[in-house]
Amino acid sequence: MEILRTENLVKSYGEGENVFNAVDGISMSVNEGEFVTILGSSGSTLMHILGGVDRPTSGKVIIREQDISQMSPDELAVFRRRNIGIVYQFYNLIPVLTTEENIALPCSLDGKKPDRERLDEIMKSMGIYDKRNNLPNELSGGQQQRVGIARAMMNRPAILLCDEPTGNLDSKSTEDIMTILKIANREFKQTIIMITHNMETAKDADRIIRIQDGKIREV
Repeated sequence: MEILRTENLVKSYGEGENVFNAVDGISMSVNEGEFVTILGSSGSTLMHILGGVDRPTSGKVIIREQDISQMSPDELAVFRRRNIGIVYQFYNLIPVLTTEENIALPCSLDGKKPDRERLDEIMKSMGIYDKRNNLPNELSGGQQQRVGIARAMMNRPAILLCDEPTGNLDSKSTEDIMTILKIANREFKQTIIMITHNMETAKDADRIIRIQDGKIREV
């Protein structure tokens, strides 16, 4: 079942003769439960558009049959909070919150009480349950990224977007994080779109989409 679709997506910068299309007419779809890797220099730009962080110059982004490119800023903020989880390269954890509080943050921002059972299940699956009361500065880089992944999954998002999730990690932590993402995909049935320049990590996905000069070159 299709969960995301883009239609002739374009993101332009500059004007006149200096126009540059970082995303140039991309049409693609992702099915529920898929693990897709996007390779290419425009990957991060595309991810920001898919995540509703940036708006396309033209074209559509349809998630759960809703065109997010047509939403007002307030509508988009609510939709993004409830349907899109984002994992960043540099973790973006709140330094004064514990592991558990960081993971539960999306629920708090949405005015909901965290599902205690899901919170515990995610922390145990990510191997950070014993770190639930630790602050971010008491965790290793790999552990902080696990917290970031758990936080992004907490609200059962339609899509988990991962922007170079292993780019700031050593080889051992990279291997661990890819294992965690596969657990999220297979055990939690989480749809994942990962942006990376690392061909080795890209191979862990079900499908690789290559982007060159803003266009899809190979699927």
